[in-house]
Amino acid sequence: MLKEKVFISYQVVKEYRKLLQNCRESINSIDLAKLRQAFTTVNSACLLQNQQLYEPRIIQALQIAQIVSDDIGLGTDSIICALVYNSLEIESIDKSKVKDLFGDQVLLLSEELIKLSKIDTNNQITQAENFRKLLLSLTSDIRVILVKLAERLFVMRSLDFEEREIQEKVAIETFNLYAPIAHRFGLYQIKSELEDLAMKFTNRVVYDFITKQLQDTAAKRNKFIREIISPIKSGLDSHSLSYVIKNRMKSVYSIWNKMQKKNVELEEVYDLFAIRIILNSSSENEKPDCWRAFSIVTSLYQPNPERMRDWISIPKSNGYESLHTTILVPGNKWVEVQIRSNRMDEIAEKGLAAHWKYKSAKSSDSFDHWLNNMREVIELPDTTSNKLNDKDGLDLKLNEIFVFTPKGDLRKLPNGSTVLDFAYDIHSDIGNKCTGARVNSKNVPIRHVLNNGDKVEILTSKNQSPKSDWLDYVITGKAKSKIKIALQDEKLIEAENGKETFKRRMRNWKIPVDDLLVSKIIKHFKLKNSTDFYSMLASEKINMLEIKSFLASTEKKEIKSAEKIGEVPLEKIIPAIAEKSEDILIIDEKILNNIEYKLARCCNPIPGDDIFGFVTINEGIKIHRFNCPNAAQLLKRFEYRVLKASWSGTIGHTSFQATIRLTGDNEIGILSKISDIIVKDNRVNLRSINIDNNENQFDGTIKLFVKDVSHLEMLIHKLLKVKGIKNAQRYDLV
Repeated sequence: MLKEKVFISYQVVKEYRKLLQNCRESINSIDLAKLRQAFTTVNSACLLQNQQLYEPRIIQALQIAQIVSDDIGLGTDSIICALVYNSLEIESIDKSKVKDLFGDQVLLLSEELIKLSKIDTNNQITQAENFRKLLLSLTSDIRVILVKLAERLFVMRSLDFEEREIQEKVAIETFNLYAPIAHRFGLYQIKSELEDLAMKFTNRVVYDFITKQLQDTAAKRNKFIREIISPIKSGLDSHSLSYVIKNRMKSVYSIWNKMQKKNVELEEVYDLFAIRIILNSSSENEKPDCWRAFSIVTSLYQPNPERMRDWISIPKSNGYESLHTTILVPGNKWVEVQIRSNRMDEIAEKGLAAHWKYKSAKSSDSFDHWLNNMREVIELPDTTSNKLNDKDGLDLKLNEIFVFTPKGDLRKLPNGSTVLDFAYDIHSDIGNKCTGARVNSKNVPIRHVLNNGDKVEILTSKNQSPKSDWLDYVITGKAKSKIKIALQDEKLIEAENGKETFKRRMRNWKIPVDDLLVSKIIKHFKLKNSTDFYSMLASEKINMLEIKSFLASTEKKEIKSAEKIGEVPLEKIIPAIAEKSEDILIIDEKILNNIEYKLARCCNPIPGDDIFGFVTINEGIKIHRFNCPNAAQLLKRFEYRVLKASWSGTIGHTSFQATIRLTGDNEIGILSKISDIIVKDNRVNLRSINIDNNENQFDGTIKLFVKDVSHLEMLIHKLLKVKGIKNAQRYDLV
């Protein structure tokens, strides 16, 4: 049987023959010879490496290979990979030897399987979806994951001899990570076995209870099933259909899950088992035959229309094809019936791997096409359509990478993420203090791009802080926003320091600080706002000498501008006022004739009004009333430019403009009466009168020149005596 004469135990021979028996029907003689060569190579390697561990290791390799061949249905390369990869990992076989004997494919599969074996899954039990994506991103060939599933099934079958703590850990890991992947592949048999074994080691009491109940009721249940299928057999025979009828028990975990969801006892779970009709039909007749069988069953028993499922017309995304119906049988019980062909049944049992077997004869590239389809199915989320994509190729690169923290936590990041992205994904404080990292035990800088499966330990320093160029080292939105926030906070602190420096220097230079001054400086340096200005001042990107030079040149321009229009600069006006009146500016006829002083047009002050002077930039000193509409703002914002003022007792013959607003009834001759009053007052110089009529009412304004407040008030008093005038008052046009 073997070319080399080496010691082989009876148990090893038994497992080896079982593997050969499974493979003889599915692989050719050339591949069978390669398989024998693989066994001889691995057997010798295991024997030479450690004789005490020889038998466990070689039996493990053979049993995993059997699962790959029989339970999953993969081909020669995958079976050989299952045999050799463990010996390759412990370096009892050279890579070059594997490549020479079995080719590049087997070596690639084995190397990727070794890479998967190094993944730390201790903390991934709640991240099944991310773990699935990680497996995909680390493998270029989907068969690697299938062999990994076979290995996990072997581990679970051998778990009885491990310590309790290890049993629970491996069982929880299997339930959360590997069973969902088996489900996505359509490997329902393996998925159910993994779930049952996981339950066995995590909830042994319930597992044993359900198992015992099923065993105790097996005879009664089998009799019940025979009574149900008897008329179905007669019907199928009468239509000359070739078939096999099986009954499938629900898995222990599925029964427990149903009991929990429905809150029922075991006896109340109506679909403990299902009847499966498997038709021996040719490819062209399998669908019509399935529908004929469906018609026979539903004619014998009443079907539940709400429980009918047609996965023949539109298969599931994982390739599952079958007709399901639930029928009402004697005893008023519902029983599920599944109808499918031999081909459909094998696909249902072995998942998408069975597609290769049935499509290989149709095209030479069918295996590659199957791999692409299978990968696409498990890459897509669970809510994908039920139809396989028929495109020939598939981009095997994911848009995400998966990396580990030192504790083994799995983190998902966009492809191209750096150490800095990872640091901010952990926590913003870690990101802000990041100085680099140890990736797979090697020191790397913050801009180092991470790869799938990297183990990353962030290095930090309390003296580190974000820099503006960090934005070029990250690609995630989270990292960018955190860096911007940190930079903004740092900028605000800088700005406060810069503001204090600016105010202190301005006080030393005797220059009052106001919003107008700061706005001019911001505009000069072409900045966006005061925060930018103060921050640049603190960081010395702008220095105070530049500001002083700018203010000096601005002052010279304002002085020249004032001289052009005949105005005296402010620095000459204020000392002159102080010399004449010390604290109070006295307004008399001489002052008013000086171009340095003007009455504000917003309030038109006249003798008798309470007034103040306001030092303007380009128009000298303006005199305002205290009840001027603009007075409050001027007094609040520019207090340092406000002068006390009062009227002189000798104004002379100067007249002052005032406006009176009138409202009243539109009487005949009302305009004439108003004019008479103004004309009769010889001290009044009328400038304009404007009356607007609105049906029976009028609204008007009179602009005139009066001597003082008393003169204006007397004139208003006279106007109010005119019949038809309802209101007359002083009016300010702002």
